[in-house]
Amino acid sequence: MALHLHRAERTDLLADGLGALLADPQPDPFAQELVLVAARGVERWLSQRLSLVLGCGPGRADGVCAGIAFRNPQSLIAEITGTLDDDPWSPEALAWPLLAVIDASLDEPWCRTLASHLGHFATTDAEAELRRGRRYSVARRLAGLFASYARQRPGLLAAWLDGDLGELPGDLAWQPPLWRALVTTVGADPPHVRHDKTIARLRDGPADLPARLSLFGHTRLACTDVQLLDALAVHHDLHLWLPHPSDELWRALAGFQGADGLLPRRQDTSRRAAQHPLLETLGRDVRELQRALPAARATDEFLGATTKPDTLLGWLQADIAGNAPRPAERSLSDADRSVQVHACHGPARQIDVLREVLLGLLEDDPTLQPRDIVVMCPDIDTYAPLIVAGFGLGEVAGDCHPAHRLRVRLADRALTQTNPLLSVAAELLTIAETRATASQLLNLAQAAPVRAKFGFADDDLDTITTWVRESNIRWGFDPTHRRRYGLDTVVHNTWRFGLDRILTGVAMSEDSQAWLDTALPLDDVGSNRVELAGRLAEFVERLHHVVGGLSGARPLVAWLDALATGIDLLTACNDGWQRAQVQREFADVLARAGSRAAPLLRLPDVRALLDAQLAGRPTRANFRTGTLTVCTMVPMRSVPHRVVCLVGLDDGVFPRLSHPDGDDVLAREPMTGERDIRSEDRQLLLDAIGAATQTLVITYTGADERTGQPRPPAVPLAELLDALDQTTSAPVRERILVTHPLQPFDRKNVTPGALLGAKPFTFDPAALAAAQAAAGKRCPPTAFISGRLPAPPAADVTLADLLDFFKDPVKGFFRALDYTLPWDVDTVEDSIPVQVDALAEWTVGERMLRDMLRGLHPDDAAHSEWRRGTLPPGRLGVRRAKEIRNRARDLAAAALAHRDGHGQAHDVDVDLGDGRRLSGTVTPVFGGRTVSVTYSKLAPKHVLPAWIGLVTLAAQEPGREWSALCIGRSKTRNHIARRLFVPPPDPVAVLRELVLLYDAGRREPLPLPLKTSCAWAQARRDGQDPYPPARECWQTNRFRPGDDDAPAHVRAWGPRAPFEVLLGKPRAGEEVAGEETRLGALAARLWLPLLAAEGSV
Repeated sequence: MALHLHRAERTDLLADGLGALLADPQPDPFAQELVLVAARGVERWLSQRLSLVLGCGPGRADGVCAGIAFRNPQSLIAEITGTLDDDPWSPEALAWPLLAVIDASLDEPWCRTLASHLGHFATTDAEAELRRGRRYSVARRLAGLFASYARQRPGLLAAWLDGDLGELPGDLAWQPPLWRALVTTVGADPPHVRHDKTIARLRDGPADLPARLSLFGHTRLACTDVQLLDALAVHHDLHLWLPHPSDELWRALAGFQGADGLLPRRQDTSRRAAQHPLLETLGRDVRELQRALPAARATDEFLGATTKPDTLLGWLQADIAGNAPRPAERSLSDADRSVQVHACHGPARQIDVLREVLLGLLEDDPTLQPRDIVVMCPDIDTYAPLIVAGFGLGEVAGDCHPAHRLRVRLADRALTQTNPLLSVAAELLTIAETRATASQLLNLAQAAPVRAKFGFADDDLDTITTWVRESNIRWGFDPTHRRRYGLDTVVHNTWRFGLDRILTGVAMSEDSQAWLDTALPLDDVGSNRVELAGRLAEFVERLHHVVGGLSGARPLVAWLDALATGIDLLTACNDGWQRAQVQREFADVLARAGSRAAPLLRLPDVRALLDAQLAGRPTRANFRTGTLTVCTMVPMRSVPHRVVCLVGLDDGVFPRLSHPDGDDVLAREPMTGERDIRSEDRQLLLDAIGAATQTLVITYTGADERTGQPRPPAVPLAELLDALDQTTSAPVRERILVTHPLQPFDRKNVTPGALLGAKPFTFDPAALAAAQAAAGKRCPPTAFISGRLPAPPAADVTLADLLDFFKDPVKGFFRALDYTLPWDVDTVEDSIPVQVDALAEWTVGERMLRDMLRGLHPDDAAHSEWRRGTLPPGRLGVRRAKEIRNRARDLAAAALAHRDGHGQAHDVDVDLGDGRRLSGTVTPVFGGRTVSVTYSKLAPKHVLPAWIGLVTLAAQEPGREWSALCIGRSKTRNHIARRLFVPPPDPVAVLRELVLLYDAGRREPLPLPLKTSCAWAQARRDGQDPYPPARECWQTNRFRPGDDDAPAHVRAWGPRAPFEVLLGKPRAGEEVAGEETRLGALAARLWLPLLAAEGSV
C-alpha cells in the first residue's frame, strides 16, 4: 500500500484517470469505492463524468456510476478519529464548554482582559447587558480559533499544555490558561493528542475503510490532514487527484516537496519559481500544498496536458501550463471573444450585460447548451434577486426578453432566502433585539406566511400602512418595551399608542372632541375596516407576546422553543416541507450542542448561533441539472465548462475582505499551508481560468451607477488583465475590456460593432425600441401643449369649481383634464419626532386653530395634539405645544371677535349673462361679513377665496353691506395680520371676469401663478417696476421655493423655467391698458379689483 499522486491541468483529465482506476475492480465485488471530494458541485459533476466511463459498452456512453461513496474529507477524518457522531472539539460543540469555562474564570487574574471585554467590570447596567450579550459569539469565535490551532498548528496547543508559551505576545497571554482550563473541563483527549494517537493507530494497522481510497480536486490541505493521509497510505492505496495548473511549476518546485510546512510565510521563496505572473500572484495555495505533501510516494503521475484552443484563452492557459508568457507571433483576431471582461454600472447592469453575452454565445454556437455554462459570483445573495428577475420568467414576462426562456438554477443560497418561515424566524430575532419599528413590523406583515395567517390582502396592507402613518406609530410596543432605552415614561408613538387610536376610531370620530385616556380617535377607520383593525391588533399583540418571550437569559432549548412557538403563532403555511425544515434545523442546533447547552444565553448569543446555522450551504441536487447553474465560487471551482462566467468581481468584494482577528495567534506569524481566505479566493480565480474550455466571461462594477465615477476592478482581475497583455505580442486590454453604458437602451447597445462583435449587443426588443426613440430627431423641449384646447361648452359654473380653480390656476387646468400631477409620497417614519419643522408646525397649528374655532378650549386643543403623537416627547414637546397653542389662540381670539354666534350659509345664484349662471353656497357668514383665518402667514392664496366669496354675496344681494375679513400670521414674528375687503362697484362684472379667466384656464395653463401675479399687480398699483418683485416670487433660491417649483408649473413649463415663460404677449381679448405682457394683463384682471377694494381694519 502506498500514496499515489496524480496531477493534471484540468479536473476532467483527473476524472478520466479516476475512472480508469475504478474500472479495475477490487477483489471483493461488493466492496465500495471511497472518493473524497472538495465540494458538492464537484461531487455531482464527477458522478456524471464517471458514468460516461464506468460500465459503458464499446463506443457508447451508457454507463452508470454505482458502488462509489462520495464524502468530504472532514467526514473521513471524523470517522478514523472516532468522532463521526460526536466530536467534543468541533467549534460548534466546543463553544458550550468554553462558555462555561469563561463564566467560571471571569474573576481569575489571567482572564481579566476577556472579562473586561464581556462586561464583567462594567460600571453601568446598560454596558454590562450589552457586553454580556456577546458571550456566545465570543465563545464561538474562540472555539473556532482553538479548532484552527489544532488543525493547522497542533504543536502550539501541545506546548501550552506543557506550560511553554514560546514567543506568545503578551496581549494573548490569557489564551494558554483558558486552553488548559478548557481541556480539563471537556475531559477528552485534546485534538493534538487524539491526532497523534490516530496517526499511530493508522501506521500500526489498516482502518475499517476500503483498501483503495481517492482524494479528488483539492488545492489546499492542512498539515494535520496531510499527516493523516500519509499515515492512511501505510495500509491503504491512497490516490490524490490534484488539479495543478502547471507541470513546469511543479517540477520547478521539486526541491520544496516534503519540506517543513511550518515555515513562516514571509520566508517562503517558492513564488520565485513561478515565472508566469498569475502563478505567482494567484497560485500560492497550490505552491504551499506541494510543499506540505509527503516526499515519499509511490507514484507522481502527470496525466498529460490538454489541447489548448488557438485563442486568447487557450494561449493564456498554455502560458500558465508552461509557467512563462510566450507572446511571440501571437496576434489577437477580431473574431476572438474567448476572454471577455465587461465593466458595468453596478450589479443590476452586470446581470443585464451577462444575459446579452450568454444569448450571443448561444446564438453563435448552436452546439452550446445552458448546461455547458456556469455562472459564479462571490456574493450570491446580492445577485440572486437580479438573476431571478433577469432569467427564467418566460411564463410571466412573455416575450419581453429572450433570456427569460433560459432556465436558471440558483445554488447554495442562505436558508432564509429559500424558506420563508426561517426568514420570519430571523426577522423575529431582529425585532426582538431592536426597537420594533413601524417599518420592521410592516415588513414582517408583508411576509407570505404572516399574510396567510392573518388574511392580509394587498389593499389591507396599504390601509394598515396608512393607519400606521396617520396614527404616528414610530417604534416600541409600549412604554415597558422602551425601558431599556430610558423612555419608559413616553407612551407616544408606540404600537400600543397607535392601536388605541385605531381601535378607538372604530367607535368614535376625531370630531367628537373626546378621547379615552391617551387615545385620540383616528378618523380614518371606516365601518368596512373594523375587522381589519381587529386583525391588525391581534397581529401586533401576538408579536408583542412572542418578542417578550425572546428576552432575558435562558438555556438554548428554551430559546428555540420560544422561537418555534413564535413561528406557530404568527405564520400559516400549506407547504409542509417548510415547517419540517424549521424543525430539522432547530433539532440540528440542539444536537450539535448536546448536553453542553446548559449555560444561559442572551438574545445576541442566539442570533449569532442561528446566523451561522442558516447561512448558505450547497446541496448536491442544485448542481448539474441541465439548466444554467449559478453558484458561489467554491462549489464548481475547477469543474470544466465550455463557458465560465464570473460575476461581481468588484474591488472590495473580491477577494473577500479579511478582517484581522486580534486574538488569532496564527495571524501574528502566519505559516505556509495555513488558511488565508484572500489567497483562497485568488486560487479560485486561477481554477476558474483553467476550467473554461471555450470562453471566459467576467463582469465587474467599473463605474458608480449613481455618479458615474470610474471604479477600478478587483486587484486579481487587474492582474489578469496585465497577464493578458503579456500573452500576445501587442496589448489586448482595450480589445477585451468592454465599457458598457449606464442604460440598456443606450444606442451603443443596438449599433452593430459599437460594443462587441459585428452585431448589435442587445437582444432586448424593448431596448431596441427605446434606443431608436432616443436616437430620433432631437428637438428642444416644448411647452406641455402647443396651443389652446377647444373651448368647452358655455355652461353654468359652480362656486366650488371656481374656488378650486383659483387655488392654483395652472393646477386647475390639469384637474380639468383629469391629469394627475406628481406628488410627494408620505413615508413611514421610524424615529420619534424630536423637532417641529415649519410644515409640521403649520399642520399642528392649523388643527389647533380649527379646534378652538369649534369651541374647544386652547388647553384641550393642545391636549388633543399631544394625544395625536405629532409633538416631541417630554418638556421639549410641551414647550413647542405651548408656543403653537398661544399663536393659534391669538388667531382664534382675533377671528372670534368678529364671529358673532354661529355662521350662516348663504345660497347664491347669480346671472352672469349670455345664459350662464354662477351658483353655490357661501359659508360661514357672520352678519354681513365673512371671516377667514389661517395659521399660515397671510398670502395671496388665502385672500383670493375670501374675495371671490365676497363678490358673489354682493352680486346676489347688491343692496346689502358686505365685507370680508382675512386673518393670519404676520410676516413679523408673533404678530397678527388682518386684511379687510369691501365689495367692488360692479360685482357681477368682476364675477364675469373671474369666470372668463376660469374658462381660459381650462383651455391652457395660464401664466398666472398666484404669488408672482399678485406681486406684479401690487407693484403696478404702487407705481413701481413690477419685474423685480414678480421675478423674486417666481424663482427658487436656496432659502425658499418659488412658484417655478410647483409641480403644476414644472409640468407646464419645465423644471426651473425662466421667468420669461410668463411674459408672452396677451391674447386677443386679454389686453389691459399699460400691460404689454400676458402675466401683467392677467394679473391686472385678477388682482387690481381686489387691491382696489381693500379697506382699513
